[in-house]
Amino acid sequence: MLPSLVRTGGYVWKFTPHITSTQRANLKKRMLQVDENIQQIYQGLIKTNKIETQGKKTGYEKIDHLKFEFPKFNQMSSRDKYTTFSRHSRDYRKPIHRVPKWTKLSFRENPKHF
Repeated sequence: MLPSLVRTGGYVWKFTPHITSTQRANLKKRMLQVDENIQQIYQGLIKTNKIETQGKKTGYEKIDHLKFEFPKFNQMSSRDKYTTFSRHSRDYRKPIHRVPKWTKLSFRENPKHF
């Protein structure tokens, strides 16, 4: 009989197979907050640079990328919101809560041609 991991002193890591409703709600709050922060930074740069109309580039490459090319929460499909690309997974998708430090990273952009 083979000893179990617990009997040998190892720690058994347990993940829920799907993201829980609490994790999903907190993720939604964080993503909406990021969208709001990007909008506020853009508005501040518009005011300081005295650009007349909305929708114009500010001249700051990273902010312009986040404002115009970065997908917003409401523009993303649920598949993109709650899963991420993984070349080792069966269908190249992995639940987002299985990624280390998933609350600190942005998973809004997929790899090219995916």
